[in-house]
Amino acid sequence: MSIRFKKSYKFALKSALFIAVFSFLILMILLVIFFEVNLLMCFVFGLLIYVFSFFVIQYRVEHFVYRRIKKIYDNVSILDSSVLRSKAITTDMETLTTEVQKFATHKKIEIESLKVREEYRREFLGNISHELKTPLFTVQSYLSTLLDGAINDKAVRKKYLERAEKGVERLIYIVKDLDMITKLETGDLHLNYSEFDIVQAVETVFELLEMRAEQKEISLIFDMKYVNPIMVYADQDRIVQLISNLVENSIKYGKDKGTTEVSIEDLVNNKIIVRVTDNGDGIKEKYVPRLFERFFRIDKSGARSVGGSGLGLSIVKHIVEAHEEHIYLESKYGYGSEFSFTLERAK
Repeated sequence: MSIRFKKSYKFALKSALFIAVFSFLILMILLVIFFEVNLLMCFVFGLLIYVFSFFVIQYRVEHFVYRRIKKIYDNVSILDSSVLRSKAITTDMETLTTEVQKFATHKKIEIESLKVREEYRREFLGNISHELKTPLFTVQSYLSTLLDGAINDKAVRKKYLERAEKGVERLIYIVKDLDMITKLETGDLHLNYSEFDIVQAVETVFELLEMRAEQKEISLIFDMKYVNPIMVYADQDRIVQLISNLVENSIKYGKDKGTTEVSIEDLVNNKIIVRVTDNGDGIKEKYVPRLFERFFRIDKSGARSVGGSGLGLSIVKHIVEAHEEHIYLESKYGYGSEFSFTLERAK
């Protein structure tokens, strides 16, 4: 490592001056007492003492400070800090203080980030264990009942096997969604880009979810009649899944006899924005930053009853980011929510 000194000239000059003046006065007193006074000789002697003292003090101070500061650098090097070890050792106190403060700030941010990650990890493991154990215990209980003798009753056997099958289907649903998110995060799931009509994609989603919306008397509508197709360039299957997740989410948490409205608008730079708006209960502001986390639910008790893997919005976020696009959320508690995302227009 290269060593760069920032000279402490002010300190050395003052110290050398004090030594030189003191030596000059002592010499004058000795000459007055014992010898004839020679001012020129006294001046030269004082100047030599001054120059000699300056260099000795400057060197000794820097060497003394450097050795001790180097110990500080060596001690913090065990933390593998790129903040300090990437720079040359300095003996300037102001520079050193600034660097140590940067180092402390960097470590504080790093520690806080690790705490957040650890909290997220614990919550994630708790959520996924809850999501998996519910269908697992359901399947286990039905199968155990059948093994205990209920299998001989044809009516009970069929009913319990059907319920066990539903539990297995839910497990498969959760595992598939987790697998998809993992592949999207690691880049293993490759997108198949093509040109397609986004209006038609929304209509497909409306048709798939029409019966579910009718159960809550929710109307699935466009904000206007789109006569001409709006062609976009993206992975059609993933975008249909994305829109389906958003519309399905609005149906789950929307008010009975409400509406889910989809609008498509032009943006700058050959982009469009798709908005999915509902007039449901909306989302409290404190929950908005965490809404796209895996398994995060606003209402832990009520949300389980509406089904789903708890990964829908997380998948939406990852699909949008995989397309290098942006997703937005606007919500006012008590008035509804609007999810929107951008897409590239087909050229």
